[in-house]
Formats: sequence, C-alpha cells, structure tokens
Amino acid sequence: MIVLKAPQEKVLGALQAVSGIVERRHTLPILANVLIRKTGPQVEFTTSDLEIQVRTTAEFEGDAASFNTSVGARKLIDILKSLPADQTVSLSAAQNKLTLQGGKSRFTLQTLPAEDFPLVQEAADFGPAFGVPQKTLKSLIGQVHFAMAVHDIRYYLNGILFVAEGQQLTLVATDGHRLALASATLEVEMPRQEVILPRKTVLELQRLLKDEDTPIEMRFAGNQAKFSFSGMEFVTKLVEGKFPDYNRVIPKNHRNSVILGRAPLLASLQRAAILTSEKFKGVRLNIEPGLLRIASSNAEQEEAKEELEIDYGGDTIEIGFNVTYLVDALANMSQDMVQVELQDANSSALLTIPEQAGFKYVVMPMRI
Repeated sequence: MIVLKAPQEKVLGALQAVSGIVERRHTLPILANVLIRKTGPQVEFTTSDLEIQVRTTAEFEGDAASFNTSVGARKLIDILKSLPADQTVSLSAAQNKLTLQGGKSRFTLQTLPAEDFPLVQEAADFGPAFGVPQKTLKSLIGQVHFAMAVHDIRYYLNGILFVAEGQQLTLVATDGHRLALASATLEVEMPRQEVILPRKTVLELQRLLKDEDTPIEMRFAGNQAKFSFSGMEFVTKLVEGKFPDYNRVIPKNHRNSVILGRAPLLASLQRAAILTSEKFKGVRLNIEPGLLRIASSNAEQEEAKEELEIDYGGDTIEIGFNVTYLVDALANMSQDMVQVELQDANSSALLTIPEQAGFKYVVMPMRI
C-alpha cells in the first residue's frame, strides 16, 4: 500500500519541521521516531520528547486509505537528504516495515506501532487565543535567547520569561551573570500572561518561526502552552518556578554613558578574546574621556591590547567583564550603534540600542 507520493523536498520539509526536538539518546526507543498518520490526502507528522510535541500537516498523493505508523525520524531524513531534491519519492507500508523508494533507490525501515507512540497529554483548559506576527516573536527571541542558562540547578533560569500585558510583549532571559530583555508594542490587546518557556522550546521556536507578518497563535494553560503557525502545532510544558524580579536588576540612573559603533567594538572584543584564559574569559575595559582601552591576558603571560576613540567626557573607569557575555550581546544585534552606561568598577553595565527603546542588556562586572 503506497502511503504517500511526493517530491523529495516536500516530504523532507515536513519531516525537518518536526524533527528538531527528537533527541539522539532515549530511554524510550520510540521517541526517536516520527509518528505518521494519514487520513485521505492529509498526512500528519508528529514528534514528541514527552514534554514538547510538534505536529505539521501536509497534503500528499497516495492511497485513499487511512494509515498510522512510526519510524526512525533521523534515518528517514538522512535517506531523503541523500536523494535528489526534484525526485518523486513514495512511502509504502507492510508488516512492521516502511519502504521508501526514489528512482532506482529503495530503503526498508523498521517501524513501531502508532498506538505505542507517547503523545503529550494536552491540557483541557487552554485560555483565550491571541496572535502575534511571527517576525515579532522571532526578533524578540533572537535578542534574548543567548542569555538563558544551560543546565542550571535553578531550573527556572533554563528558559525565557514570557510576559504579555495589554499591547506589550516582553521576553526576559538571565543566567544570573547577565540579563537580556526585549519588548515590543503590538496592535492587539493581549490577556495578562506570565510564563516561563523551556530553553528547548525557545530554540525550536526560533528555528521554526518565519520572518513574516503571518501570525503565531498562542494559548496558555496552567502548565502548558500551545502555538499554532505556518501549518504547525506546537505544545510544550512550561517551567514551574518564580523568575527573578528583572526590574530590580536593570540599573537606573548610571551617570556615565557612551554611544559607540557596535561593529568596531565587537571586532575589538573578539580579537582580545583570543588571548583570554580558557577558564575566566576576562577582559579589562579602561574608559576615559575620548578613549576606550580593551586588554586581555592569560596564564602564559600573553596579552592583547585594543584602543577605540570614543565621544566620551565622563569618569575614568576600569572595569572587568567576561568577554563572552559582551560578544554574545553585540553579535545578536544588527544596529550600527550601541549605548553603554556605567556607574563604577563594581556596578553592572547596561547596554541599550539608541534607536530601539525595547532592548536592555545587563552584564555584571568580574574581578580580574
């Protein structure tokens, strides 16, 4: 029985859309699989890791009969990638096997029963739906995602705080050493929401969202979020816990401020980073009227020195930072200029973008 027949790129596209959450190592072998469900010409592809579930639906040619199975997602993708993009491929199923045929190539894969596939139990009480342009959410995630913690025991830091209220949508990420905040004003009124999206969900949304105005529809329940966009449905568990009060972390009224070119500053920091020690990644910034000096050194007593002329008339300050934290922020901006606000050698620095009021990046100093 031919389950579906379509150009290689169409089948591959549907599979790649859902396969980002498939882990390479599993306690349950079936979690390495993609669930394929066919009803008439409609074919659903679903993946799950027990906390996140991604589903996309596409129309394909094939037998009119209904059909359900699950098959190794990575193997299927690797096979499809190895075939020419314009080639028509067909999938057919019989007795715990799925056969993929393209031209003179034929592959037979082991399947597992569809009824054994562990679908995420969806909440019964999702709140009202509201839509946000995909490119707005993609942009906000892009401005803050790098500041999320990775495997922190304070599990609420391993994700992004998502705050919607009125027409304001704000995303915040912090790992305890730095904090990134980005907000946008929307044309729609949103119900008050404050949830923490897991790190894996955030990175997957960033990968899947398109740079266009078509909306992503969102709904929230007590411990789940549901996103629908571009033929995709995305259900994720939320992170429980209390996110830090980010407003208290953002410095107010720093008396020293300088606006400088983002690209020259980024390039200087990247060069200085080459000679930082592996463990501490520390750079010294010496700021004085008209001049910014950047210096780094390591255990082998090698050193790098950079100088940038700046339009600055404030206090002379020498302050140390983890260079990675500065580079991450600057590399994820696209604007020409960045504003740096400082108080003294012991206070956090605030980076903002002059023409974009909604972005704030706070980085704590380090002793060097």
